[in-house]
Amino acid sequence: MTQKPRPSSPLALAVLALLFERPMHPYEMAATLKQRHKEDSIKLRYGSLYTVIELLLARGLIAAKETSREGRRPERTVYALTMAGCDVLLDWMRDLLRHPVKEYPQFEAGLCLLPVLPPDEAVALLRDRALHLAGMAAHLQVQLSEMAGQDLSVIAGAQEVPARLAGRKFPPLFSVEAEYRLALIKAEHAFVNELVRRVVEDGWGPADLWRDIQAAAAKQHESRLQERTAKEPLM
Repeated sequence: MTQKPRPSSPLALAVLALLFERPMHPYEMAATLKQRHKEDSIKLRYGSLYTVIELLLARGLIAAKETSREGRRPERTVYALTMAGCDVLLDWMRDLLRHPVKEYPQFEAGLCLLPVLPPDEAVALLRDRALHLAGMAAHLQVQLSEMAGQDLSVIAGAQEVPARLAGRKFPPLFSVEAEYRLALIKAEHAFVNELVRRVVEDGWGPADLWRDIQAAAAKQHESRLQERTAKEPLM
């Protein structure tokens, strides 16, 4: 029997991981992800969440455990992880941690097409980016410090904290993705500043080639504009 490919959505991975902890209904899944700031790393939309749940149900990776209703509220279905779902979750996590994959960041796309903009404008834009990155790094650093000072019960929510963990501060295990994000922001900030310095001080590019490309492009645009103007009927 051919095994179905596992889902590719990070949100599907998050659902499996939440149900690895305990059975939950969709609203609790979303609330838990937000409470733990996981939506900063995994895009969370309620519509997408229900679509992912339906997909995981169809593939037998999760199963409906029970349905309940409180007052006039709509029925809530509690889902649990199946054995197959647990196997997929563990294999998926091992692959993510072991194997680097090629990603396509938008900033990298901009860098690979850098000659489209004049050197002076590119430098100004990169300086603006460096300021934004510095602000992002400072904000994230404050957020991490605040999280480190919180009691573990904050992320537990309605779930009871085990007695041996009562009173403990927020473990870094639960915010390691923010540390990773901070490291990336700092690395990008250093790269951008160094790139600006090289362009300004060292004529990196080289700058004369860069300006030649701009001049040739400007000449081509001017020629096309003149051709279009010549073809326009006189009023």
